[in-house]
Amino acid sequence: MILLVIGLFMVYPMVWMLLSSLKTTEEVLGSTMTFLPSNPQWLNFAGALEMAPFLRYIWNSFSTAFIIVLMQLFLSSLLAYSLTQMEFKGRNSLFMVILCTYMLPAAATYVPSYVIISRLGLMDSLSGIVVSNLVNVFTIFLLRQNFLKVPRELIEAARADGSSDWTILWRIVVPMSKNAIINASILSFIGNFNNYLWPSLITNSQENYLISVGLNRFFNSQGAFRDTFPLIMAATVISVLPLLLVYFLLQKYFIGAVSSSAGVKG
Repeated sequence: MILLVIGLFMVYPMVWMLLSSLKTTEEVLGSTMTFLPSNPQWLNFAGALEMAPFLRYIWNSFSTAFIIVLMQLFLSSLLAYSLTQMEFKGRNSLFMVILCTYMLPAAATYVPSYVIISRLGLMDSLSGIVVSNLVNVFTIFLLRQNFLKVPRELIEAARADGSSDWTILWRIVVPMSKNAIINASILSFIGNFNNYLWPSLITNSQENYLISVGLNRFFNSQGAFRDTFPLIMAATVISVLPLLLVYFLLQKYFIGAVSSSAGVKG
């Protein structure tokens, strides 16, 4: 019963946002507020799309998040494999240094990252967003912990058969860590899709806005807030729909990944 009440509190803002996007201004902000719209205003969504290129913003967020996830998984898999299956001096020290960087506030990295992106000539571009997010410490940590669970005997048997480290990684270790990889992919995709502060610092052109930045610019540009509130709610619903779709499509994988990775050994 308690979980049901908590669930209702969590879902209510989403329901209210959806219903508000279908109401008139008077129904939302009038003296007699109503829960359900008397006459659903579906044209609010068309009006929001006419006022700003939200579909372009969504595509920018989706494409950059997708590429970032692929690159993070590729690079993190290589590093996690080297930290777990290869012997070299300073391996544990390197891992501790990587973990220490995770403790840094994100804002502390903005100035040096800004300078690097500027010198690379990637300011105000989607490429700059991708390049600046190629590495994720949490993904490295999660994959390392799961790679440790791969039986050492299996790795040694593959090496005895003449398999290279590249083959062992992609044909043995990665398939056996599928749940952790799915978990890392979903979390990274959601985080990068919703990323706001850093993209807002390095992008200035409307065609390069992510949905979070574009939605904020749209919200701030509406001077007559009372008159456009339903349109703002409609734009917010449009921005949320891709993530809801991803969640419903991958729900069983997400739950399975969380449950299987909850007990990874440290």
